[in-house]
Amino acid sequence: MSPTTFLVANVGLAVTLFIALLALQEVGRRAGRARAERTHGESREGLGSIEGAVYGLLGLLLAFTFSGAASRFEARRGMILDEAKAIQTAYQRLDLLPADARPPLRAKLATYLDARLAAQSAAKGLDAAWEALDRSRRLRQELWSDAVAATQAAGSPAPQLILPTLNNAFEVATTRAAVIYAHPPVALYAMLIGLALVAAFLVGNAMGARGSRDGLHMVAYAGVLAVVIFVIVDLEFPRLGFIRVDDSDRVLIELRQTMAGDVDTPR
Repeated sequence: MSPTTFLVANVGLAVTLFIALLALQEVGRRAGRARAERTHGESREGLGSIEGAVYGLLGLLLAFTFSGAASRFEARRGMILDEAKAIQTAYQRLDLLPADARPPLRAKLATYLDARLAAQSAAKGLDAAWEALDRSRRLRQELWSDAVAATQAAGSPAPQLILPTLNNAFEVATTRAAVIYAHPPVALYAMLIGLALVAAFLVGNAMGARGSRDGLHMVAYAGVLAVVIFVIVDLEFPRLGFIRVDDSDRVLIELRQTMAGDVDTPR
């Protein structure tokens, strides 16, 4: 899925939800009005607690999903910084190797960083990003084998100081790859949208029972819920939507630029 496809789908979801919320409020209003006429304004005592339970559950679910999406968004930004620090440390530790052993490893580490930058860019679509991710995994194996051979040839303390930093950089990359799949189950979103629709019907029903029709509040309710759910989904996919972590990528890009002064690898 490309960023454009994702944005179109997310905007379409928000617009559809907005229309559905408005429609259900109107359906609820007419049902409430018909009931009021049929019962001649019979007391609605006891129904308020039911409505309050639905509204409370909706608010709780909204807070839960929004908080989780925001937390994961910040975690993804933090892991980008962690990976930049880990790669920079590994790159600097290569200075412990003999002068003739440094250039090949520096070049391979720079190539690996190129692949990591390409993997986290969805500008050309997710297929290209997955291909770059696979390439970075292959480079990781090659880099590790070359580093083991070079540090063993250099002798102590190179293995103890260089290999752990490389391993740390690889672990952060693995964690970041795993976080790609860290999303709430679809059932949670289905429940959230379903509750929003039920609550919309109850809002309209309460209006109908009072014999009023407040268009401003109906639009405000539908608009706020549609926008909040749109933002939640956008936060869950920070490489595809409007809310992005691209600004955090700058630390990796700047690190690659500092490497360019020492190595010359194809970009």
